[in-house]
Amino acid sequence: MDFSVIASGDIQIDRLDIIVIAIYFIGIVGIGLWAGRKRKDHVDSDSYFRAGGTLTWPMIGLALFSTNISTIHMVGFAGEGYRTGLAYGNFEWMAPFLLIVLALFFAPFYLKSRIATLPDFLEKRYCSTCRNWLAGLSIVSAVFIHIGFTLYTGALVIKTLFGIPIMASIVAAAVLTGIYTVVGGLLAVVVTGALQTIILLAGSIILTIIAFVKIGGWNGLVQHVDPVKLTVLRPADDPANLPWYSVFLGYPVIGLWYWCADQTIVQRVLGAKDSNHARTGPLFAGFLKVLPVFIFFLPGLVYLALVNRGDFAALDTPDECFSLAIQNLLPAGVTGLMAAALLAALMSTVSGALNSVATLVSYDLYKQWKPDASDRKLVLVGQTATIVCMIVAIVWSKYIGRFESVYKGCVDLICYVAPPITTVFLFGVFWKRTSNKAAIWTMAIGSLMGLGVFIVDWNDYFGWSMPGLLAGFYLFCLCSVIMIAVSLFCPHIHTEESVKLVWENPMAALRDKGWPALANYKFLSLLLFVVMVALYFIFANESTLRFFGLLK
Repeated sequence: MDFSVIASGDIQIDRLDIIVIAIYFIGIVGIGLWAGRKRKDHVDSDSYFRAGGTLTWPMIGLALFSTNISTIHMVGFAGEGYRTGLAYGNFEWMAPFLLIVLALFFAPFYLKSRIATLPDFLEKRYCSTCRNWLAGLSIVSAVFIHIGFTLYTGALVIKTLFGIPIMASIVAAAVLTGIYTVVGGLLAVVVTGALQTIILLAGSIILTIIAFVKIGGWNGLVQHVDPVKLTVLRPADDPANLPWYSVFLGYPVIGLWYWCADQTIVQRVLGAKDSNHARTGPLFAGFLKVLPVFIFFLPGLVYLALVNRGDFAALDTPDECFSLAIQNLLPAGVTGLMAAALLAALMSTVSGALNSVATLVSYDLYKQWKPDASDRKLVLVGQTATIVCMIVAIVWSKYIGRFESVYKGCVDLICYVAPPITTVFLFGVFWKRTSNKAAIWTMAIGSLMGLGVFIVDWNDYFGWSMPGLLAGFYLFCLCSVIMIAVSLFCPHIHTEESVKLVWENPMAALRDKGWPALANYKFLSLLLFVVMVALYFIFANESTLRFFGLLK
């Protein structure tokens, strides 16, 4: 997936589009700064890093969604829709299952322990060494995965729309996002993220509807594409190179880290008003995750149908799809809205990652060195860390073009980083005998193994061709062996605090009554689970599509 071709387009921007984009920029930065003014003049560190524990479930759900959806998704998924159809939609439709796990099993512990960061949780469950290791890994992943890849792909699209050089676009987007993130803290990130979610959804839905009408609806689509492209579960020999078993084995490994143990994502839950909001927010995000398959992948698939019908020329590379769909399908004004949606995806992801970095540096690193540091000092350190990490991400982002595939490179990095973290959190929450020494060895050896696999993959040693999801699953299995073996030989000595951070049994997570009736987290979890199973069953293969009348 070579994103450099996106920049070769020549999209003409109407004056109305420029006005729409300018309104977006002024509005989003202004709202972010206004939210910062609500933070008790930037003095209260809890207000800055956790929004003072005031976040409600709609804000949490929208912020989770907007932080997750970046320019990589909007651009890359349209290209994948053109190339392989709905196969890579698994990365979206598997996410709700892990958000259910976050809502049921992890969020209650996080709220109960009153932590500011996930490394803080590991220290309470294991030891300070685990805290420091996770803090370092979380900062690296935020800068090099969340921020770096997002800035790079966003800059390529901005160049397509405005002709601005890539590095100039990266710096401009970083500065504008950094302004309200540094000033406003988590509250500014969540408030702007909620608004940005609405904008990016609106832009994507409009593009999908226009494309769908152009092809003649569902009947027109199925007449001009290979039926297999409408399915999500593929065999091993499918050109998508995403066999169904790699999805079910590998995604839970990276998904548990990403949705349940990654500071950038989980920080929205840590700022929840109470446990009900902490549980319901992720479930709301889970329902939103149904949409990307239809509003990000489907436009690419529809564009393929239009090409097959003869409306447009075939693409030299699928990654031209998103920019050309904007150019060929959207009227003036709507193109500006779509550009604003792209900028919303970029800025919400980057701001969320920057805020998590600030929290990690202040609470997990600086406060250990200076335990008596004032709230004002912690906020200042966090703001400084935000600026420094943004500079590092800017420098790193210009090298991302070296990846053979930007989207694949991002996913593979996650597959190599996630396994030891997933293992430590999963065993730590569900197995009382998991020991601190086992966690230390698992994180150390697991991280080194992940680095080794990355080096082999990056340099294509030994003809490496294993899918990242499978590699992640095998790394998780090795980490689990290390965790179990060391725990049995070096038992854990629990403290009064740590023993409370392990579920007696999985069903204990459902003891809290929660809100009544349809708002109850148990009902919502079951409903989300049923919806996702139904979607997988309907779009599993050509036979199920025919059974439900979606194919003749």
